Amino acid sequence: MDLVPALEEPLKKVLGPATAKVMAEHLGLHSVGDLLHHYPRRYEERGQLTHLADLPMDEHVTVVAQVADARLHTFASAKAPRGKGQRLEVTITDGSGRLQLVFFGNGVHKPHKELLPGTRAMFSGKVSLFNRRLQLAHPAYELLRGDAEETVETWAGALIPIYPATAKLESWKIGKAIQTVLPSAQAATDPLPESLREGRGLVPLPEALLKIHRPHTKADVADAHARLKWDEAFVLQVALARRRHADAQLPAVPRKPAPDGLLSAFDDRLPFTLTEGQQKVSKEIFDDLATDHPMHRLLQGEVGSGKTLVALRAMLAVVDAGGQAAMLAPTEVLAQQHHRSIVEMMGDLAEGGMLGGTEHATKVVLLTGSMGTAARRQAMLDLVTGEAGVVIGTHALIEDKVQFHDLGLVVVDEQHRFGVEQRDALRGKGKQPPHLLVMTATPIPRTVAMTVFGDLETSVLDQLPAGRSPIASHVVPAADKPHFLARAWERVREEVENGHQAYVVCPRIGDEEDDPKKARKSAEDEAEKRPPLAVLDIADQLTKGPLSGLRVEVLHGRMHPDDKDAVMRRFAAGETHVLVATTVIEVGVNVPNATAMVVMDADRFGVSQLHQLRGRVGRGSAPGLCLLVSEMPEASPARQRLNAVASTLDGFELSRIDLEQRREGDVLGQAQSGARTSLRVLAVIEDEEIIAEAREEATAVVAADPELTSLPGLRTALDALLDEEREQYLEKG
Repeated sequence: MDLVPALEEPLKKVLGPATAKVMAEHLGLHSVGDLLHHYPRRYEERGQLTHLADLPMDEHVTVVAQVADARLHTFASAKAPRGKGQRLEVTITDGSGRLQLVFFGNGVHKPHKELLPGTRAMFSGKVSLFNRRLQLAHPAYELLRGDAEETVETWAGALIPIYPATAKLESWKIGKAIQTVLPSAQAATDPLPESLREGRGLVPLPEALLKIHRPHTKADVADAHARLKWDEAFVLQVALARRRHADAQLPAVPRKPAPDGLLSAFDDRLPFTLTEGQQKVSKEIFDDLATDHPMHRLLQGEVGSGKTLVALRAMLAVVDAGGQAAMLAPTEVLAQQHHRSIVEMMGDLAEGGMLGGTEHATKVVLLTGSMGTAARRQAMLDLVTGEAGVVIGTHALIEDKVQFHDLGLVVVDEQHRFGVEQRDALRGKGKQPPHLLVMTATPIPRTVAMTVFGDLETSVLDQLPAGRSPIASHVVPAADKPHFLARAWERVREEVENGHQAYVVCPRIGDEEDDPKKARKSAEDEAEKRPPLAVLDIADQLTKGPLSGLRVEVLHGRMHPDDKDAVMRRFAAGETHVLVATTVIEVGVNVPNATAMVVMDADRFGVSQLHQLRGRVGRGSAPGLCLLVSEMPEASPARQRLNAVASTLDGFELSRIDLEQRREGDVLGQAQSGARTSLRVLAVIEDEEIIAEAREEATAVVAADPELTSLPGLRTALDALLDEEREQYLEKG
C-alpha cells in the first residue's frame, strides 16, 4: 500500500527468484510492501493447539500438535512386489482429537527418524478422509524444538502466526520470509493524519506491522488490528469522499416538474395510492433533481417494492421540466419488459405526437442492439429531436451514434451489471452531466452500501405495496427424500390446474458450448462428480415425465432476442404453463399469474440470487410457492444456506447472512476480477462503526483539503489503492 522505495523493493531481490515466483503466482505478492500486508489468518499459542476435532475437509490446514505414536508398516504392491513397500503412520494429538499422518515409500525415512512420540511440530497439508478417519498424506512439517539456537529465535514469540498459505508455500515459510523483510516496516509512511491517529489512540503504522507479525501478547494483536482496520476503512472512504466531492463540483440543470404537467396527469390516473416509503423516497429524489449539481442516488428496494414506479415518476418529472430521461437495463429481455410495463402504466400519456395522445403526452421509445434498422433509425431520430421524452434500452444506448436532445436523468437498473465506463459514457451524452439514479433489488447492508456505493447517497424502499401475497419457501432434499421431489412436481401441476403458471430454474443451459469439462469445477462440484442440472435436459425430462400434457417452454441467454421475447410474451399471456429457464428471469420479470417456482440444484446459487429469483412469484393476489431442490447432505453449509433462505423473506436479513458466509471481497466486486480484495482485516459487517466513523473523518479531511496536499502519506496510500484494477472496482456503482 505504501510506495516507499524500501517497500517497493521486489521480492525477487530480497527472497530469491524461486520463492518470489511462488509468492507472485499463488498469493499475488510482488513487493516487500505486499508481503508486509499479508497478515496472519490467526495465531497458535504454544500451550494451546488447534482443535483437530474441527478440521475442515479438503482444506489446506496448518496445525500444531504432538506425536502420540508412530508405526512403520511394510506391504506388497505393484512397485514393491516382495513386501518391501513402506508406509509410516503417525498419530498426532492436541488433546481435542487425533489425526493420522501417512508417509509412503522413500518419504518415510526422515519423518521416521524425526517424528518420535512426544515431539511437537507444526504440520501442514490437505485434510482427506481414509477409512472414515481424517488424515493428512505426506504433510510438510516443522519441528518445534526448544533447544537449537535458530529455532528458539524463530519461534521466540509466544504466539505463532498462521498465514493464509498454499500447498506450494507453507505458513512457516511465509513466516520466515516476513521475518526477512520485517525491518523494512520501519520505513512505512503513515497514511492516517496524526491528529486522527492520536485522537483515537491508534499505534503508528510501523508498530502495527511489527505487532501483527510478531505479537508477544494478544493485546499486541488487538492493537495492530484496531490500527490496520482504520487504515483500510479510512483510505477507502477518502477515495469515495473525493469522488463525491468531485461530483458535487459538476454543474447540472435543475429539473423541477411543472405544477400540472405530465407527472400530475400520471399520478391522477394511478389506481392506488403510493406507500409511505414510495412518497418519502420520491421526495428525496425530487429534492436532488431540483439542485444545480448532479444527483447521485442509489435506490435499493426489496423485490416488488415498487422501485420501477418511483423511477418512472422521477423520469416524468424530468420530462415535465423539458429534459429527457433514459433507463438502462442489463439485458434485452429486461429492457423490453420495462418498456412494456411503462407504456402500460402511462397509457395514452406515452403516445406523444400520435393520434389519441393527450396534451401532456410524450413518446416512450425502446432502443436495443437487436432492433431492425428502420425501427432503430426512427428511435434515434426521436431522441435527437427530443420527440421521445423517455427512452429504455440496453447498453446500445451508450453507443457513439446515439444522440439526445437534452438528457436530464439516467436511471440504471441493477447496477452490479454496469461498469463505471458505461455510466460515464452516458453522462457524456448530456449538455451538462445528467442526474443519476441507480436501482438495485439486491438489499445491501448499510455498511456495504457505504463501502461499495460510497459515492452515492442511499434511499431504501422496504415496504411491500398492498395486495402482494406472501411466498412460502421450502427446501426439497432430493437425495435423502426422493418422494419430496415427486411431490414438488405434483404441486406444480396443481398450480397449473388452478389456472396459474410456474417457473423451473436451472443453473446451466445444457447445449454443447457449455461443456462441463471445460467449466472450472468448484470443490463442491468435484465432491458431487456431476455437472449442474441444465435447462434443456430438465425441460425434456419434465415434458416426457411428471409434467407431460402441460405446455412447457425454455428460456435462456443464448436464444435469439426475438425468440426470447416471443417466449416471454407467451408466458406473460398465460399460453405457456411452465417456463424452464436459467437466471435470465432473475431480474425484473413480472408475470403476476406465476405462483410457483422450483429451483433445481438450488445450492449452486447465492443467497441473494435465490431471494431475487423467488421474488418472481407471488406478484399477484394468489400466494406464491418456492421450492429449493438440493442433493446436498443435511449438515452441509450449502443446505444451511438454503434453510436460511426458506426461513425468511427479509432481504436485508438474508444479505447479512450472505455476507457472513462469503468473503467480504466477493461482495466488493473483487471476486469478478480475480484479484484479492483490498480489505484484509476490515470485516464489512462487524466493523460497521469503524466504517461509519471513517466516512465522517474522510468527508471532513477531503472538504478541508480536496487535493490532500498536506497529507503526502495518505496520497501515497490512495494511489496504491487506486491502481488500475481497484479503480474499476471502486467505481462499479
